[in-house]
Amino acid sequence: MIQKKVCMIGAFGVGKTSLVARFVHSIFSEKYLTTVGVKIDRKLVEVDGQQVTLMVWDIAGEDALTTIRPSQLRGAAGYILVLDGLRRATCDAAPDLKRRADDTVGPVPFVCVLNKSDVRESWEVTDTDVEALRQKGWPVLLSSAKSGEGVEELFLDLAAAILKAPNV
Repeated sequence: MIQKKVCMIGAFGVGKTSLVARFVHSIFSEKYLTTVGVKIDRKLVEVDGQQVTLMVWDIAGEDALTTIRPSQLRGAAGYILVLDGLRRATCDAAPDLKRRADDTVGPVPFVCVLNKSDVRESWEVTDTDVEALRQKGWPVLLSSAKSGEGVEELFLDLAAAILKAPNV
């Protein structure tokens, strides 16, 4: 059985916990629950005929007073960089957050996800912003923890990239 650590990183309130709850437990709650430190969930998935247990580390969000600790990222086989389509600032901060994650874990697979696609008409992040991220070579997906759109794809795409990466 293969087990892989996957970290959820991003600012406060982007929907990391909600994406994990939707993926692992198939639930969504309107209640906002701040993650303190790290919450770890696991889910068995099948990718290209291989069983993989994803150990999903939901790391507390970043703000002016809190930053992700390198110790929380160490050992990650991949990570998901979560942005909030309703808040352009989360998109603007993404390159720095990715750089800091890469400085800790190296060139592991990652996926950038713009969450809250169920309210896309209210987004501050534009199609041009999304294309700019893709121009950097980033895999960018859209998701909604509320509706479930793109959530399974997000985790399975990352799991597939992890299995194809060297040193697996």
